[in-house]
Amino acid sequence: MLIQILQIIGAIATILTGLFSLLKPNDIKGFTGIQPEGGRGVTEVRAIFGGVFIALGVLPFFFSPAYFVLGVTYLAIALIRAVSIILDKSAVQSNIISLVVEIIFGIILVI
Repeated sequence: MLIQILQIIGAIATILTGLFSLLKPNDIKGFTGIQPEGGRGVTEVRAIFGGVFIALGVLPFFFSPAYFVLGVTYLAIALIRAVSIILDKSAVQSNIISLVVEIIFGIILVI
């Protein structure tokens, strides 16, 4: 029961991240380090950070296996982020926080 509640929280957090990116694309710099440039950049933030995250967060409420897919997605993001932190020497606080959150959500969602 606790795992299911945590999985729901993970999915909702994903949806909220997507909604924030969709509705306030110019304000994502604080948690992504990305500053959209021009109309094209704003569209990319809305489409990828908004659309994809909303879809990934909503699907588990309709298809149980989607929790697993969402978890694997978070773990893949964490793996690439960890490698990038080392290669790009980008061990800043926001990157470490994102890595930890992605690992935690990933583990919870694949259980």
